[in-house]
Amino acid sequence: MADLLRMSAVVAGENEAVLTEWLIPEGGSFSPRDVVATVETAKASFEVEAETAGVLLRQLVGAGAQVTVGTPLAVTGAPGESADQAAAELGLTGAPSVGSGAGADGTRADAADAAAPASGAGANGSRAEAAATAPAPASGREHGRIFASPIARRLARDAGVPIDSITGTGPNGRIIRRDVEAAVASRGAVASSPAAARPTPGQDLSAEQADRAPAASEPAAVSAAAPATATPPASVPAPSAPPAQAVAEVGEGVRDVPHSRLRRAIAARLTESKQTAPHFYLRGTADVERLCRLREWLNASSAVKITLNDLVIKAAAHAHTRVPAMNVIWTPDAVRHFSAVDLSVAIATDEGLVTPVIRGVDRLSVSAIAVQVREQAERARTGRLRQQDLQGGVATITNLGMFGTEEFAAIINPPQSSILAVGAAREAPVVRKGKVRVRRVMTVTLSVDHRPVDGVTAARWMQAFTALLEDPAQVLA
Repeated sequence: MADLLRMSAVVAGENEAVLTEWLIPEGGSFSPRDVVATVETAKASFEVEAETAGVLLRQLVGAGAQVTVGTPLAVTGAPGESADQAAAELGLTGAPSVGSGAGADGTRADAADAAAPASGAGANGSRAEAAATAPAPASGREHGRIFASPIARRLARDAGVPIDSITGTGPNGRIIRRDVEAAVASRGAVASSPAAARPTPGQDLSAEQADRAPAASEPAAVSAAAPATATPPASVPAPSAPPAQAVAEVGEGVRDVPHSRLRRAIAARLTESKQTAPHFYLRGTADVERLCRLREWLNASSAVKITLNDLVIKAAAHAHTRVPAMNVIWTPDAVRHFSAVDLSVAIATDEGLVTPVIRGVDRLSVSAIAVQVREQAERARTGRLRQQDLQGGVATITNLGMFGTEEFAAIINPPQSSILAVGAAREAPVVRKGKVRVRRVMTVTLSVDHRPVDGVTAARWMQAFTALLEDPAQVLA
């Protein structure tokens, strides 16, 4: 029976997205939960899954088109059913087939893709390759052009695998994600790629990199995420400049880089947060000498390498259980309380900041937290975050310690009620029993929404949190 595949709701607060890739060609069959297409919002890329088995009879929207929630994307039906008959049955008589690679207007996307470099950044500074090309020949190449999905290009770039060395198995020979993953697996490129070899803003350091970090301040071991606006020190390579066609020269020594969709979304949300959530701030400093030694002890025997940031996340969850009045968010009609502690971790990508959620942190071991943070960071950097990864959470942990930043204040990610800004662990004089000693200390700043949380509540939380950092055995309890 003929039916319409529609654009489903993508992310809370967003009602439109770009259809980036068809994974099932016209005439192709699919089973329940098969991924039919991928779409991209200002935050991340998502997969459109089939709810039932059937055949994709006709594509109504081309790759590269911007569509709103509820828009029909394709006509589906049973094997052997006529596309024209199915379209007529659904009242779509005369609706053209756009093919698996046509753009939103059938021609404009083709021109956009022709101008896009292999790196995938285009006129908007980040994702012009979402305007996919017209149907490609079986080889996936035509007149020197290579047809590949946006996610495939990004994965290949991050892994250091030349896109033209990969054989595509997608529609009409198009290179898709599974082709890149197969190429990376066969070459072992992940371990040797530039993205894996050096930390970038928002990248959690590997165990080897953390072990090579300076022991005195341990900034590398502290941070798993940093806002995209941070300026890296000279020792950390800055993100590559946008491609030439993304920059408009407006005068001598002056240029305009167009806003990406993600950057616009970040600007809108942070402006909304500062305008609607009355922020107040608390600062605390903790002696983390024992916490640093605990990390070293754990890494000596654990198969999963632990960073200080993983321990900070666990300590924050413990503090929420000790002060449950902090485990809340503000809604228009009530203060919503939660039993489980879900925390977001700020992760910077080349295109901007995202905050995937780690669920039930209070019930997770430190090693489980470490694994989940790394998985979410990898999904963020490769554009594979899912809708549910970005929804929920009562607070965010953001860390600039890897850059040597000692302290800073962050803006709350609505509708969450707080955000914890974590500075670097650094050596400082500490007075203990009347004697001055050199210990590693860490300064943290808690930004709080005053609507659901009072100052005394936040102060109690900060007291509990710093106590946990200074007595880390309780973190593992």
